[in-house]
Amino acid sequence: MRSAHAPASVTAAVRRPARSDRGRRPTCPRPGAPSSRELAVRIGLRRGEVLGLRWKDVDLADGSVTIRQTIQRVGGELLIAAPKTQRSARRIALPAECVTALRARRAQQRGDKLAAGERWKGGGNDLVFTTKHGTPIEPRNLNRAFTLLCDKAGVRRVRFHDLRHTCASLLHEKGADARMIMEVLGHSSIRVTMDIYTFVRLDSQRSAFDRVGDALRDGNGPDDDDGPSGALVAV
Repeated sequence: MRSAHAPASVTAAVRRPARSDRGRRPTCPRPGAPSSRELAVRIGLRRGEVLGLRWKDVDLADGSVTIRQTIQRVGGELLIAAPKTQRSARRIALPAECVTALRARRAQQRGDKLAAGERWKGGGNDLVFTTKHGTPIEPRNLNRAFTLLCDKAGVRRVRFHDLRHTCASLLHEKGADARMIMEVLGHSSIRVTMDIYTFVRLDSQRSAFDRVGDALRDGNGPDDDDGPSGALVAV
């Protein structure tokens, strides 16, 4: 029997490409579909957790999602694997924006299934994020789609994984404590979370020092308070 933590080949549930399909460029997920990005930036899911998410792990009525598996490419093969660490297997509340985006994604997937007809291959995987034919999305294609989106928006290119870092930074800035951030992001230990805190604190310090520098350059700040104004003080 396969161990619960042993990766399973996605190809066990999805047919291998026909000979005529081989060598074609893999289908890229739609850059315009926002739900994968919403899950990354709002609740900090990893790329593999997003792609491995199943509908049975999503409770839109309750507003929660449970992370039970990931999709990764290992040794040239697309695999279904257990979450990265024991703490990565977790239940997370869904913000209203994520619920809305997932409902839109479900409607889009139903439309894809109807359009694909007999070509639909997603019957056995229950995945939330699939190609238009129901097959699992290649992780690198999610990266490519996000890069295209950055270019289209005219903003600096960042990695899809950086959305997760943004989530951690925003949680910290809005007052979430380290333990809650650890639970949301599925960090293996509080130390990993505190490393993020250190990075964010340094960023905040630099921003504060920049403001101090601006005030000093203005030359309109208050007088030094080392002694009474206009008086000499012996030292």
